[in-house]
Amino acid sequence: MNITKIALTAAALVATSWSAFAADISGAGATFPYPVYAKWADAYKKETGIGLNYQSIGSGGGIKQIKAKTVTFGASDAPLPGKELDESGLAQFPMVMGGIVPVINVEGVKPGDLVIDGPTLANIFLGTIKKWDDPAIAKLNPGIKLPSQAIAIVHRSDGSGTTFNFTYYLSEASPDWKSKVGTNTAVQWPAGIGAKGNEGVANNVAQTKGSIGYVEYAYAKQNKLTHTKMINKAGKTVQPTAETFQAAAANADWNSQPGYGVILANQPGDQSWPMTAATWILLYKKPEKTADTASALKFFAWSYTKGDGMAKDLDYVPMPDNVVGEIQKMWAAEIKDGSGKPLFSN
Repeated sequence: MNITKIALTAAALVATSWSAFAADISGAGATFPYPVYAKWADAYKKETGIGLNYQSIGSGGGIKQIKAKTVTFGASDAPLPGKELDESGLAQFPMVMGGIVPVINVEGVKPGDLVIDGPTLANIFLGTIKKWDDPAIAKLNPGIKLPSQAIAIVHRSDGSGTTFNFTYYLSEASPDWKSKVGTNTAVQWPAGIGAKGNEGVANNVAQTKGSIGYVEYAYAKQNKLTHTKMINKAGKTVQPTAETFQAAAANADWNSQPGYGVILANQPGDQSWPMTAATWILLYKKPEKTADTASALKFFAWSYTKGDGMAKDLDYVPMPDNVVGEIQKMWAAEIKDGSGKPLFSN
């Protein structure tokens, strides 16, 4: 082997080892977007050699971990208000949108057979509707033979942005829910059993006859769960699809709230799915580990550019291009190193 070949081999080894040992991006939080984050991460690692270590622990856990600075980014389906963002020195931006769906395990009922509306859903989770053949459910479903079976309620046990959006919708649909339970990432549930993460709720519903729960739509599809149809704000019956999620998001004014914190539940429109939601990323504007944050921003930029098809495959809705452009301008203007140099440039 001559000197030139030795030098080239050494250079190749250095490049290979750098790729192999490039630091993975660390994040934690919402379970709602985990299926699409996992899909993006797999494709990104194949392209760049950089992995994503994402802990799907719920929005509450993600907020705690980013505030404790144990991860590079936090992820939450419940947006932080502007005051909290300012006090914490955090930037916030939406990454993708999707739909929350009621899922049931009732013998003889197939996906999309059962129709439910907001007031009835609220009364089920309040524990006032106790059986599947209750007149309120039967009235919405005259063509379905419903069993005289107790309803087993499954809800989240952890701090959850999915719960925030679900309870936000129930508060919009039911004055009783609003006054007795309200909206939050964790609430005092009047009835039912708790499970951790979208994964936990999906598994419990799959295993429990007569049950009802709520999950992000990708979990319903992946676990072959029976979702319901919903009656939306316009009084129309709709199925959960990328199109009905997109319809709910179509009129969102993302600049109307600090950190793009727009809630998409109970939006107007004949085609709108009533429990549509976005999911947000939280990053420090002046991070201690600037290289890690710069690496995370590259991953998010790649996901916005190359991840739309993968998101659609899982029935998530990508962020509109004009909103992505605004977000990336925000990155360049606000997320900087100690000398004031931006960590991202278009």
